[in-house]
Amino acid sequence: MKILISDSYESMSKNASDDVIQKLQSTEQPLFCVASGESPNGLYKELVDRHHQKLLDVSGWYFLGLDEWVDLDKNDQGSCRYVLDRHLFDPLKIKEERICFFNGKFRDPVSECERVEEFIRLNGPIDLAVLGLGMNGHVGLNEPGVSPFLRCHVSKIDEMTRMVGQKYFTHPQLLSKGITLGIATLMEAKHLILLISGVKKAAITQRVLKQEISNDLPASLLRNHPDFTVYLDKGAASHLDPG
Repeated sequence: MKILISDSYESMSKNASDDVIQKLQSTEQPLFCVASGESPNGLYKELVDRHHQKLLDVSGWYFLGLDEWVDLDKNDQGSCRYVLDRHLFDPLKIKEERICFFNGKFRDPVSECERVEEFIRLNGPIDLAVLGLGMNGHVGLNEPGVSPFLRCHVSKIDEMTRMVGQKYFTHPQLLSKGITLGIATLMEAKHLILLISGVKKAAITQRVLKQEISNDLPASLLRNHPDFTVYLDKGAASHLDPG
């Protein structure tokens, strides 16, 4: 595990985007797994800016969504796909056939999980996954207590995640379940990048990175990955021992 601390959110995002580009440009048709959320948005802005400046060509990339709220899809404001469309896919003009994303309005959860796993099998392995950290230590919608051996699955949403998730919606939203890549799927990615920003994440950051690895803190399980890089801004790193 590498921990890289930046003085600001902007510098963290730039450094992480440099890393993403360096890792993905060496692959002809990379599979890039992306998370919605506040912490990765700066990285996505960097990618979009470089694309618009013709410094980055993503026409050969494949994109994989990390997770989605059950009963929501790209047409629902606040859904994971809705957010990523606006921050990443639409600005980069990504063709739909190069995006694989959970449809939260699935009829059959087993078939939906199999569809996403098949996309990974055909276009993978995942070259790089960009992830964020939940206030309860979740990653994707892998909530506390999750089995590290699960692949794509439907999860029951933790109470804290239900509360925090309301920030993406203009009206109160029932968030009871999610569908997500599992820890076992993520651990097969070549590279994992975790972005954490803001002093509000400082306490959970310290627990995830320094306490004993446990499925009570799902993101801590990623510390067992051979190429796991954590990008922090100064606020998120404020509870870490400088030594």
